[in-house]
Amino acid sequence: MMSYSTRSMANLKDKHILMVIAPTDFKDEEYFTPKKIFEEAGAEVITASTVQEAKSVKGKVQITDILVSEAVVDDYEALIFVGGPGASIYLDHNPSLTLAKNFNAKNKIVAAICMAPSIIANAGILEGKKATVFSSEKENLASKGAKLQDKAVVKDKNIITANGPDAAEEFAKTVADSL
Repeated sequence: MMSYSTRSMANLKDKHILMVIAPTDFKDEEYFTPKKIFEEAGAEVITASTVQEAKSVKGKVQITDILVSEAVVDDYEALIFVGGPGASIYLDHNPSLTLAKNFNAKNKIVAAICMAPSIIANAGILEGKKATVFSSEKENLASKGAKLQDKAVVKDKNIITANGPDAAEEFAKTVADSL
């Protein structure tokens, strides 16, 4: 795992990051590791879901700040979809797909880790873009026109994708550096 100094990320002081987690079974490492890195760098992290109390794969309860349907694009500089088995709820969740499209339309950071890149692929914003994803979702990304890369983390302009929990720290660093 990479070590990352938050001293070089002091520029996140006035940044607002929206992290979307599944109501159940979001991946602990993919939420808590990036969230800690962003907050240590001074960013404000707002957590959204479809419920007020979400539960991780390991059973940790996370109180959310807002519902996904309440999120306003102009309030944030970055949107992050957290993976885990529960994230499949967002694959055809219109408010999430619209959110991804609207962030992308404003050229803001749209990021997703593990299986969650399939969410942004389903929103239609990965066509022609380099991306990575958890192995079970590679076919979906390819069918949506993404240029699959065999890397832990891939950045293509404002889109950042990662392939799983082992990439969580590098993923967070890439998002932070992009802000």
